[in-house]
Amino acid sequence: MNWDLTISAKHRIFDFKLRELIRYRDLIIMFFIRDFTVTYKQTILGPLWYIISPLCSTLIYAFLFNNIANMGTGNIPMLLFYYGGTMLWTYFSTCLNSASVIFIANANVFGKVYFPRLVTPIATTFSAVFRMLIQFAMLLVFYAYYLVTGNPVRPTIYALLFPVMIIWVGALGTGCGMIVSALTTKYRDLNNVVTLVLQLAMYVTPVVYPLEQVPQKLRWFFYCNPVSAPMELFRIWFYGSGNLPGEMILLSLGITLVVVFLGLILYTRNEKTFVDVI
Repeated sequence: MNWDLTISAKHRIFDFKLRELIRYRDLIIMFFIRDFTVTYKQTILGPLWYIISPLCSTLIYAFLFNNIANMGTGNIPMLLFYYGGTMLWTYFSTCLNSASVIFIANANVFGKVYFPRLVTPIATTFSAVFRMLIQFAMLLVFYAYYLVTGNPVRPTIYALLFPVMIIWVGALGTGCGMIVSALTTKYRDLNNVVTLVLQLAMYVTPVVYPLEQVPQKLRWFFYCNPVSAPMELFRIWFYGSGNLPGEMILLSLGITLVVVFLGLILYTRNEKTFVDVI
């Protein structure tokens, strides 16, 4: 007898079953809708929280770092500088946090129904992209205001590559999250470590200050931080301000590829045994 579909726990280490994802694309949409509905069910403002949260953070950062710590933003208006940095960092951390609890949050579903397990991290990443695009729309409103009022904000042609940056940052965050998710099935307290590391990592990423203000002797640390390059590159593309070495971009892209590849391997290996562990 010839079967249309064969489900087996045994597969090659580099077999990520990417073709199956095309067949299960409707399920990705369903998970995406589920995440959105669960998050904002019985709320008054709903998706407006996507804008309120980074806007409040922007005002706090502007007060603390610009008025109290006297850390400048170069030629970039404060609102654009802090809001853009907060938007990208929130997108990265959301991708990481969402993917890091995939196995724990979906244990009941995974234990009952078969579908490619990569469906869930892809769906959570799409949810993060949707949130970020709403925030980006608000950023464009601020951007238009500063352009009309004659502020020195000059976009470059490379701003059209913003979708590439979305994939870049999303892949980095989701890849890190899949690595954490594979490990947290055995070590639950790792989630607490990730939360602490993310809180600290934001301050060693040029989110609330430009890279040019970092002392030269500490630049190597920002080279090793793969989020630094897209953060600074965003300001160059959209605001026409900043300076970023080419090798820093290449290093960040290289780290992203390694993280995604390693995340896929650990995630697909762990999906076969995590039910027994949890």
